[in-house]
Amino acid sequence: MDIETIPGVGEKTAAALSDLDDPERALRDGDVAALARAPGISDGRAARIARAAIRREHGDPGGFAATPRAQEIYRDALDLVADHAVTRYAERRLETFYPSPSRTRVEEAREFAARAMDREPDDEIRGALAGVEPLESPPSVRVRDRCLATTDAETYARAQDALPEVSVEIVDDARGLADLARGYATVVALDDAFTGVEVEGDVRVEPDALEDPATVVPERTLAFFAHNRNRLRAAVEVHRVADLDPPCDLDALADALARIDDDGNVADDDRLERLQTAVDDLDAAVSTAESVANDRLRGAIEERDVTIEGADLLSLVEQGAGVDSLLQRELADEYAAAVDDARDHLVDALGLDDYADMARRAFPDQPTFPVERDEEVVSRLREELTTARDRRATSLKREVATDLADARDDAERLAEAALELDVELAIARFTRAYDATLPEIGGEGVAIEGGRSPLLDVPYEAVDPVDYEVGGVALLTGVNSGGKTSVLDLVALTVTLAHMGLPVPADSARVEHVEELHYHAKTQGTLDAGAFESTLREFGSLVEAVRSGEGGDVVVLVDELESITEPGASAKIMAGILEAFDATDATAVFVTHLAREIRDAARTELAVDGIEAEGLVDGQLVVDRSPVKNVLARSTPELIVEKLADERDGFYVELLEKFD
Repeated sequence: MDIETIPGVGEKTAAALSDLDDPERALRDGDVAALARAPGISDGRAARIARAAIRREHGDPGGFAATPRAQEIYRDALDLVADHAVTRYAERRLETFYPSPSRTRVEEAREFAARAMDREPDDEIRGALAGVEPLESPPSVRVRDRCLATTDAETYARAQDALPEVSVEIVDDARGLADLARGYATVVALDDAFTGVEVEGDVRVEPDALEDPATVVPERTLAFFAHNRNRLRAAVEVHRVADLDPPCDLDALADALARIDDDGNVADDDRLERLQTAVDDLDAAVSTAESVANDRLRGAIEERDVTIEGADLLSLVEQGAGVDSLLQRELADEYAAAVDDARDHLVDALGLDDYADMARRAFPDQPTFPVERDEEVVSRLREELTTARDRRATSLKREVATDLADARDDAERLAEAALELDVELAIARFTRAYDATLPEIGGEGVAIEGGRSPLLDVPYEAVDPVDYEVGGVALLTGVNSGGKTSVLDLVALTVTLAHMGLPVPADSARVEHVEELHYHAKTQGTLDAGAFESTLREFGSLVEAVRSGEGGDVVVLVDELESITEPGASAKIMAGILEAFDATDATAVFVTHLAREIRDAARTELAVDGIEAEGLVDGQLVVDRSPVKNVLARSTPELIVEKLADERDGFYVELLEKFD
């Protein structure tokens, strides 16, 4: 697939999409999540690109919603379905469903919708989906506790490209390797020549390291899973509660994710935690150990009263007298006990038996007061603890990264499957919320049974069901507030959803496959001359296109076109437009209060459907919302006059006769 041939995709966008592993598949499947992983592509932009790719694949010229009101109906239809999505991804993915004149696209979407309608959404799945999002690439990783070493300039360049996360150094010999080992916890030598060389420190000879990055920089692998950890956990849960067929072992993935934290560090390892705590608390532990020794030694000195009074001894100490000799002579046992307390405290605080000997050397045997640490020993202890921590962490990371090294593709499929499930469940929830059904595509015109418009500003349960069938051209009449515009909206919504391949809010429906929907909303007030001319030109172009066959099959819905100018002229204009449509295969419904005048002005017989008012009860209209074929519905004024005529004779009876 030539990406640049997709409408709206330029050179820069095509280059960004080419960075994906399989951009053709993502475009073909409308995979918004995968497309949004391309550099600089937002999820909204990804949805538009996916929609354009689908159109190109099906030879779809677009333009189905041919008027502003038809476009509003499409947005309303999309919102009705998207309102039932849990994830933002599903909302965007649903934007790849659009009303299409392409039969193959409609059929493709209908197959997806049919599968989706069989889904059984429940609150447990919905709750699990709340944590699922498209997986993201993590921020770049930088590892500072290890480096690569080589004697070869070409290998040096390859290593920098292959493993930018770590430092790469050129060394001349084993001595250079030893120097690096003193500055890094781990050194990985890339040359066979270093095999067998003994160097103090953690130096590994791994000539194939560049081919297996996970063993050298496990942080690269872990960063992806750590960054997406919560999303993947949610995706695992979705697969479990929805009983989906997973692309990988869910338990193994969940266990691996449980071993790392959000920063990519290995969690729940006792040895690593104790080493980390020892490094973090070393200075505090040494200081506390000093205090323990000095408190004990101070108490012993103050209580001393045999050879030297305690107060005199303290005075001598403060004057800088021979403290070492005094302590050795008078308090050797007490000093030794105090130092032992300090050593025991430090060893206990570190909690690492294998570092106990070094920790004890932090307090020398030579008597001093106050008791002080040996800074050189403490510094060396800190270095060894830090190195041991880093090596332990790297070893554990390597272990987990090895388990996850080949799992990235499966993880992405796992998240995408969960997100796609949300798309299906949104359609399933929409279906159940509006008792929707997948309409039949074919025949002539539109037929709706038990249809209820969810676009009305009342609770859906309170909407009266409507039956309506129209083929060819028809005038739709009825009382004010009787539901004429609502019927037009229902027809427009049904036609739009049907051509999106989605279910419609009706007990059953049949929709002719058409190429365009023209819906003209009611004009607010009489148009000026320029706007009036523009409206006539618009209808003239549409009529010519339909007559010539260039416009294909269309549905035309018009709401009270008579408001564009004076009633007399409006009736004649509408009669002419309807005559033109009547001579074609177009399906057209015109809502009007001028049905009589239009029929009188027309040279052909025009069908008239009426929304009948059954009468007035307590000043309120009682209306049968389903249009009746071949009935010129009475107006509200006629009903009021009829009510008055029933109550008394004379003037009102005479007035009622004017409506015959």
